[in-house]
Amino acid sequence: MTELAQLSAADRADLQQSLEERYNAFRAQGLKLDMTRGKPSAEQLDLASKLTVALAEDDYKGSDGSDVRNYGGLDGLPEMKAIFADLLGAPVAQVVVGGVSSLTMMHDTVVRALLHGVPGSTEPWGRGKVKFICPSPGYDRHFAICEHHGIEMVTVGLLADGPDMAEVERLLLADPTIKGMWCVPKYSNPTGTTYSEEVVKRLAKMTSAAPDFRLFWDNAYAVHDLYSVGDVLANVITACAEAGHPDRAIVFGSTSKISFAGAGVAALASSPKNIADVKKHSAIQTIGPDKVNQLRHVRFFKDYVGVLAHMQKHAALLRPKFEAVVESFDQALGGKGVASWTEPRGGYFISLDTLDGCAAEVVRLADEAGVKLTAAGATFPYGKEPRDRNIRVAPSLPPLAQIRTAMEVVTVCVLLASLKKLAV
Repeated sequence: MTELAQLSAADRADLQQSLEERYNAFRAQGLKLDMTRGKPSAEQLDLASKLTVALAEDDYKGSDGSDVRNYGGLDGLPEMKAIFADLLGAPVAQVVVGGVSSLTMMHDTVVRALLHGVPGSTEPWGRGKVKFICPSPGYDRHFAICEHHGIEMVTVGLLADGPDMAEVERLLLADPTIKGMWCVPKYSNPTGTTYSEEVVKRLAKMTSAAPDFRLFWDNAYAVHDLYSVGDVLANVITACAEAGHPDRAIVFGSTSKISFAGAGVAALASSPKNIADVKKHSAIQTIGPDKVNQLRHVRFFKDYVGVLAHMQKHAALLRPKFEAVVESFDQALGGKGVASWTEPRGGYFISLDTLDGCAAEVVRLADEAGVKLTAAGATFPYGKEPRDRNIRVAPSLPPLAQIRTAMEVVTVCVLLASLKKLAV
């Protein structure tokens, strides 16, 4: 196909007229399609519907003999910990099972560090200036935690194999106020990037000016493969221990996009020292998590193998939607020289890059035509992307037919915004 930049003025005018006619036709339809967030569809949630009846009337005993309806079990049921040990890549003793949200556990971990420090700290983080490295495009809710608590965010690029490690290593060596780094290491939000083994090892062994630096390892999509052969992620807890930094990584995960998004189970895993520190503070915060919910998850999944089998059913529902988005982009934008996009093998998002200066306009045009997308800039710290080109596409929630329609709208908007940009 001919790139738009190479078209004659007359051809561009003809194309723009055709695109505007299509765009106005979409507006006239009164579409109301929401692709702003990566929510599971109703069909995905239905896969776990038997969770609600997973416990028999007299089935309230954990494997340790405890009554899950009562207080206690600060770090979770042993059998639930065993499932997360496999999912997060840690020994059972180095897992703490919490409530329904890994985001809550991440937030609380940050706040504890600000108030009390972490093992290896000489003082609470909050007594001085604190910075976090933020590979971008990245997860907006990670950035919101930092902004809410006054943590300065330092943006580094996210490359095809993970963060720009040369820049990460340079920053970390030079600046003792850098205390943390956000990572979505497998099927990263929004690009679908999986960190390479080399990147994981470099993150584990790099020298930090701050002795209490932590990797906040949000492995949200650990088992969210779209295909039978998924990406393989190296074990960061093992890598850090072997590199002589055993306390560096804190790994988070949940069943939020495995069972019920609003009623799953969350957990973290880390070194023995970090886990002891978490338990010390958690004992003040709670008398125990919701073990009834943990037990029904155990009864439903049985074990980690059961989780993997369940996720194959998710993949069967998600895969056609992701392929529909990529197919739409290929057909409408391929060879035009105005956009690029990722083709992830798992996770919940596809990342679309427009020409510089076009993302906000594409989102605006799409919204006026009835397709709501994640705000331009949301995938960067402070909601501001210097190049204004990245758009996060979330195909999971709408039905397949709606996704095809939405992507037709989006591609028309990309082309209209691109023509406007090229005319300047």
